[in-house]
Amino acid sequence: MMKFAKTTLLASLASVAFAAASAPALADDPIERSAAAEQAAFQADRETILSMAGDFKVTFDMRESTAWMEGYEALEPKLSGGYESVRVIEDTGTKIVLQHLLVVGDEESPYVVKHWRQDWQYEPDTILTYEGGDRWEMTPVPEAMRAGRWSQTVWQVDDSPRYAGWGQWETTNGVKRWRSNWTTRPLARRDAVRDPIYDRYVGINRHQITPSGWIHWQDNTKMMPAEDGSGELVPVVQEYVLNTYERFDDYNVAAAEAYWEQTADYWEAVRAEWDKVAEANGGIRIAQQAQYGTEIAAKLLELADAIRTGEAESDEATAEAVALIEAGTARSGG
Repeated sequence: MMKFAKTTLLASLASVAFAAASAPALADDPIERSAAAEQAAFQADRETILSMAGDFKVTFDMRESTAWMEGYEALEPKLSGGYESVRVIEDTGTKIVLQHLLVVGDEESPYVVKHWRQDWQYEPDTILTYEGGDRWEMTPVPEAMRAGRWSQTVWQVDDSPRYAGWGQWETTNGVKRWRSNWTTRPLARRDAVRDPIYDRYVGINRHQITPSGWIHWQDNTKMMPAEDGSGELVPVVQEYVLNTYERFDDYNVAAAEAYWEQTADYWEAVRAEWDKVAEANGGIRIAQQAQYGTEIAAKLLELADAIRTGEAESDEATAEAVALIEAGTARSGG
């Protein structure tokens, strides 16, 4: 009997050891691969990120689920959608920048909204993280978490920062995905305009490739400062957001192309100015406004529209935009 028990125990331990050796590394473990394996993974990751470019029909599905604060009543689910053209506007090999352009209105009179932007950086040293209020800070990525990983930095409609995180592209159960570390972000317009009790989200982002496009889903905890003034954050409610991108081009894609052709130089200068401020100050501080994001977002978008319609010269609009960023970040101490 003892011999049987010992044999069974050894077999169980061997099984556990084999499973541990063959299982994929946990998301928070350092990645250890040979040089050849890392190069192959790097190329595969690049192809995956680049595959998120194209023309899409998009569905935005946002649902508050579990209340963590007594007495809080979850909002009704919000479902919306539209058409989005995603373009690669920079690719240096280790950095890929994807610009989203939202096309609204009918076929004959479309209107293009410069939407969010996502920057992917291979093996980043630092990321620009949201610290609450009007403040983003450049923070180091843990050294053990850099090798083989990519950061994703998301920017608002005026190219001001929104949030950033780092993670690994990996295939699990046949599905290619990227999962971030825990990230903090300011309120989206859908919540900010309601003047809610919470003031930020803390969540995990996942990007996953599908046969017909890709999905971006968020597991967000909506947080607020504790009422005792301790500075601690307390959870209010859980939210799940699923943004689905299905390849589709039966809309006025040409309108998105024309908008970007007319305003690309302007937005390049705007991006450069935000980068300059972040580098000079170790981060960015800029006052927020619920309707648009930053206090200067509406004006920066108006200047782009003026270029598009011929009401303003690109050089003049660019100079005004740079001055707005300089003044806005100076007022906020950024």
